[in-house]
Amino acid sequence: MDQALAAELHRRAEQDQAARRRVCETGGAEGLARIDADNSRWLKEVVDQCGWPGIALVGEQGAEEAWLLAQHADRDPDFRREILGLLQEAVDIGDAPPRFLAYLTDRVLVAAGKPQVYGTQYTQDANGGNLRPYAVEDPAGLDARRAAVGLDTAAEYDRRMRASYAPGGK
Repeated sequence: MDQALAAELHRRAEQDQAARRRVCETGGAEGLARIDADNSRWLKEVVDQCGWPGIALVGEQGAEEAWLLAQHADRDPDFRREILGLLQEAVDIGDAPPRFLAYLTDRVLVAAGKPQVYGTQYTQDANGGNLRPYAVEDPAGLDARRAAVGLDTAAEYDRRMRASYAPGGK
């Protein structure tokens, strides 16, 4: 395992999450775009040098933190699509959990204006109200697709999302 790479992933993920907590607490997004852009540039370099930083390279926590940074590479859709392919390969060989692929697949689809597959991505009005999932393809098969990648039901996920992000947790 590459301890130095895992430590840097951890440092960057902590910084990412701290910035997102500040947005939730204060509503101000100062520095978030800069952090995301810096993390995206850095992760691109890692991927170019090492391939996808999966469990074998950086451990379970490091792999999750790499995935987190990839999720937040919103300003670089080409890179996220590249990661999607690398992540599929990692899932195929057991070097990343399928849920990582589900979340990133949905994020890429939503960014392209297409319906998501696993129902992991939500949106809400600018005032923080009306939390709802983005459109989902084949809603009747949603829970089966979610179960196949180790996710809980859409109803349970919706409950957690509302508890975490909706005003008053409703």
